[in-house]
Amino acid sequence: MLLEKLNWRYATKKMDASKTVAADKVDRIVEAARLAPTSSGLQPFQVIVVTNPEVRAKLRAAAYDQAQLTDGSAVLVFAAWDNYTAERIDQMLALTVAERGASSDTLSAYYERLKATYVPRDAQTNFEHAARQAYIGFGMSIAQAAFEGVDATPMEGFDPAQFDEILGLSGQGLRSVCILPLGYRAEEGDWLLGLKKIRRPTENFVTELA
Repeated sequence: MLLEKLNWRYATKKMDASKTVAADKVDRIVEAARLAPTSSGLQPFQVIVVTNPEVRAKLRAAAYDQAQLTDGSAVLVFAAWDNYTAERIDQMLALTVAERGASSDTLSAYYERLKATYVPRDAQTNFEHAARQAYIGFGMSIAQAAFEGVDATPMEGFDPAQFDEILGLSGQGLRSVCILPLGYRAEEGDWLLGLKKIRRPTENFVTELA
């Protein structure tokens, strides 16, 4: 049950460096992000899966020396489009036509409206919109990791500019937004392990308008 898995997970503070997350589990965690809903279905972000120890060591240095990046066995970097462009939107139109087998005036008109909305806007506004879509995929991957019994530590505590340089993202029109180290919790050395999950009570979190 999903809620049981979400109660099991926590932001793991210390990973067991002797344990490796199986590749098929990582694949499914990434697939959850790929299947996530996004505004207009544009999927304006990518997931970079980093398993190379040397690269992860560089990322750790750019993430305030947080050990999960190297003690875990993979780091997922969620990188949003730096801007919406006509070319990127047209590529999604072409993919839709290829997958569904036919085009239509209605479909073409819809994508033309998207271009008319997004393309004239300033790049920073578009990036911030794309970043919000990346966070939807980020959340789906966190949930899937819990379903797989894999520990994960959602992070914003890193230097995005350094990550972009290390991973060569700027040349791809991408900007790093959030990261998700994957691994298995250590039996000792994690101050958060075993502590009760703290969340606001439902009556202070949910407002019902009947």
